[in-house]
Amino acid sequence: MPKKNTPTAATASRPTALITGASSGIGEALAGCFAAAKHDVILVARSEGKLKALADKLASKHGVTVSVQPSDLSKPGAAAQLLATLQRKHSNVDVLVNCAGVLEQGAFTAIDHAKHQAIIDLNISGLTAMLSAFVPSMVERGRGRVLNVASIAAFQPIPMLASYAASKAYVLSLSESLAEELRDTGVTVTALCPGITATNMLTQAAGANDKLSQLPAFLVADVQDVADLAFAATIQGDAICVPGVFNQAAMIASRGTPKWLVRRIGGLLGRKAL
Repeated sequence: MPKKNTPTAATASRPTALITGASSGIGEALAGCFAAAKHDVILVARSEGKLKALADKLASKHGVTVSVQPSDLSKPGAAAQLLATLQRKHSNVDVLVNCAGVLEQGAFTAIDHAKHQAIIDLNISGLTAMLSAFVPSMVERGRGRVLNVASIAAFQPIPMLASYAASKAYVLSLSESLAEELRDTGVTVTALCPGITATNMLTQAAGANDKLSQLPAFLVADVQDVADLAFAATIQGDAICVPGVFNQAAMIASRGTPKWLVRRIGGLLGRKAL
């Protein structure tokens, strides 16, 4: 079972990282990074069973306190309820990792309205609510780290991923704004913008689209490599982390290229790949 949050001299000196979307993929890998760096960890996702299994593993391997808080952050009030629960347990969050997210691919007009709304509810509203809930206390204490998981898709429009790419553009813009707004408060905000990464999300997408399973290996990043780079960027307080040389080149090109050309290139690549 996960270790209980019993205050001791050892645990009192350890920072605490709260990670949403921790049941799989980048979130799970980041939980391992913070536990290995001797952070106590709070795991948040909808799947309680997966979280408990991960909590057992991390607590046993790294000797840190790991707790589980099942929550559907797409629901209104979920972030505030999570904050209230942790406050009752006198648990301060020193590092907030917003990794929970959903993706839908396909023509915009072919995707059901409820699925578009689900992207907005979790990727945008849920993330914003978590920031609103946990960042103020960080500012009050004069210290804290925030990592928001965006995507390389945040830098350009991507046909067949329109709602998802738009949601990640929001995450990137908000993160950059807060990084500057909170300068000199002791709180840093980092936006992680990974490209295609070997996660369950990619596996599910490839199951619905054979083209994704044919992507060149160099375009698909290892999830642990992405998490390691994101962890380092968060600790350093970097505003943006873009893993991979190819993705970095694409990001630089998108920011220095006329918008009309970015749209055309994004459209060409999107239709070919998706």
